[in-house]
Amino acid sequence: MSNDKPPLDPHPLSEYVAWAGHRNRDPILEVLKKKLPRDTGQVLEMASGSGMHINFFAPHFDHLNFLPSDKDINVFGNIKKLTSNLDNSNISDPVQLDLTDSNSWSNAGLPGSFSAIFCINIFQVAPLSIADGMMECAEHLLGDNGILLIYGPFQVDGQFSTESNQEFHNTLSSAGVSEWGLKDVADLQASAAKHGLELKEQINMPANNFTLIFGKA
Repeated sequence: MSNDKPPLDPHPLSEYVAWAGHRNRDPILEVLKKKLPRDTGQVLEMASGSGMHINFFAPHFDHLNFLPSDKDINVFGNIKKLTSNLDNSNISDPVQLDLTDSNSWSNAGLPGSFSAIFCINIFQVAPLSIADGMMECAEHLLGDNGILLIYGPFQVDGQFSTESNQEFHNTLSSAGVSEWGLKDVADLQASAAKHGLELKEQINMPANNFTLIFGKA
């Protein structure tokens, strides 16, 4: 894959998303190696998109079973193709999970059945309101000691951590889509608190991103 940055395009099967995913997957994997359970368990990915992340991570955790999910069933074919091509036997078929529709959450499994949930690069192109659904869904699906890992660029207490993040926010905002732009960690914390979750750890990542780890309060 070329190192040249493609034009901004948040569609999950775009060249831009593939470029970004290839760039961030190794640093995220290192966090997962420290945070995912060492015993058997179930791990859910929210907003799996193309399936590139879950298919990259899963082979490193053969004691865990991974479940991809997305609101858009049109990406399921790509997820399953990757899983088959890479012979990843610990990835289940994707399920439809709409964070704004609690009726869809049972598609993932029973309450409390997941040891971990992760979601990568969603909030810069999703409305902040999705955070309430994500936190409520995580409260529903996570076990008592389960964790929710959210990766991406964020503002911190109303401030941009770097000039490049400010520029990225401005680029997103200039697209004219109201929900595009960097959200604030504090707003995610507020949503989490409404659903019995709290921010346990905020990890600085390469390219001025963060991994936010939430758990039950």
